[in-house]
Amino acid sequence: MKTIYNAAHRAHQAEHEFFRGEKVAAFEKVERADWVLRAVETAKLDDVLQPKSFDDACIERVHSPRYLSFLRRAHAEYQSLGGTGDAFPSVWPIRGMRSDALPENFAARMGLFSFDSGTPLTSGSWAAARAGADCALTGADLLSSGERAAFVLTRPPGHHAGSDFFGGYCFLNNAAIAAQRLLDLGCKRVAILDVDYHHGNGTQEIFYGRDDVLFVSIHGDPITEYPFFLGHADECGAGDGVGFNLNLPLPAGASVASWFAALETGLQRVRGYAPDALIVSLGVDTFEGDPISHFSLKTSDYPKLGALIESLGLPTLFVLEGGYAVAEIGDNVVGVLRGFEAR
Repeated sequence: MKTIYNAAHRAHQAEHEFFRGEKVAAFEKVERADWVLRAVETAKLDDVLQPKSFDDACIERVHSPRYLSFLRRAHAEYQSLGGTGDAFPSVWPIRGMRSDALPENFAARMGLFSFDSGTPLTSGSWAAARAGADCALTGADLLSSGERAAFVLTRPPGHHAGSDFFGGYCFLNNAAIAAQRLLDLGCKRVAILDVDYHHGNGTQEIFYGRDDVLFVSIHGDPITEYPFFLGHADECGAGDGVGFNLNLPLPAGASVASWFAALETGLQRVRGYAPDALIVSLGVDTFEGDPISHFSLKTSDYPKLGALIESLGLPTLFVLEGGYAVAEIGDNVVGVLRGFEAR
């Protein structure tokens, strides 16, 4: 399995974030990708590739032009106004307020295009995220050209980013960008399986009204778990998308057995959908030692996850999402990939 590696991820280095209102050291850090790359190279899975470069039009198939325009220049604008360090939003257009009129004020636009205060906008956020999108597009092209599987090794992650907003450490939705690319290259139907601890609210928002992408997510119940305001079991799609969104929320502390039971439910839905390709939003913050999550998978469980995904028999693109137990993230990710390849 080839790995497409985002060497530009190092441009995005946050010092801190706000976690439940408290200023803490950033959980989404450079070392996450370093440990995964080291594990991939040690495992000798296959070549580690640099991404091709793609036109912004490929990104605009998923994200709105006004959002991309803001994100591309946001930190430079922040600095031009006297800002130092990383930028954080401070005001949001809550229910009843307008979001169609684009404010001139920078702080207002930061709030318009974000949904939390835990996602630092750094001087290198755009460069890292944009290169990550190129990695996802490169992976989609590999599948389209006949590769059985590929792994997109990138950060920042992507599944919380919506069509016109960032949050949850995510700026561009790599899984969604790859899915749209596969459709544009000829796939009729694509499935996205999100196994991150946190619901992929951005991915759901992007495809909620469509029937050409099935979105299946297993995650912590939003009644108690981030991102809180999306990911409930009754969210099944809208319009043409009715029946093509499946959320499988589990309570914090759910057992490994219940997690794999939910996975089997999700896999059955994917089988019934009969897609041309599968994208896996591969978060390993389901690990028992993750500092911000509350499931209990062990390192020894991840090969089973990979094998079950492989049983679908689909061209599969794995895209790195969360996982904040840094010392274990490499072994957990490689466990999934090895399990997939071992069948």
